[in-house]
Amino acid sequence: MKTTPVFGITGWKNSGKTQLVSRLVAELTRRGLRVSTVKHAHHNFDIDKPGADSYRHREAGAMEVALVSGRRWALMHELRDEEEPPLEDILARLAPCDLVLIEGYKRENHPKIETRRLETRDRGPLASFDPNILAIAADHTLPGEPLPVFDLDDVPAMADFIQVRLGLERLPA
Repeated sequence: MKTTPVFGITGWKNSGKTQLVSRLVAELTRRGLRVSTVKHAHHNFDIDKPGADSYRHREAGAMEVALVSGRRWALMHELRDEEEPPLEDILARLAPCDLVLIEGYKRENHPKIETRRLETRDRGPLASFDPNILAIAADHTLPGEPLPVFDLDDVPAMADFIQVRLGLERLPA
């Protein structure tokens, strides 16, 4: 079974990760690739609303609740006393696609682009400690940076970089 290639976008909070992932998804799907995403959240989050039937199912103790309609479906899994699952387990649950873009997961061993913005510069670069960071996307110049540096808005160039690094053919748009 062929493993789906993954590529990550990582960086400190407010460094532009979500916007870059969204723009890369749009660019890569425009190129004909089927792209899925995984986003890591460090805080307690909920995609369900109190009072909704599915919320009541979870509150009653259901381990998993699937919401299904004619337009989309979602599966919510309550961890209860379980540990957060490893990224590999989440990737294994995804439907087949051409590429999975991963937002966050700073400590995982997949190829990544690090996002940097002036307002988060005081946090320090991640690339010096992570050999899986292959390039930087920044909103400012980085003189002396040994890795390739992309302007944070140069999404087509980053999409090219990801496709070349992963050996994904550029499909006709």
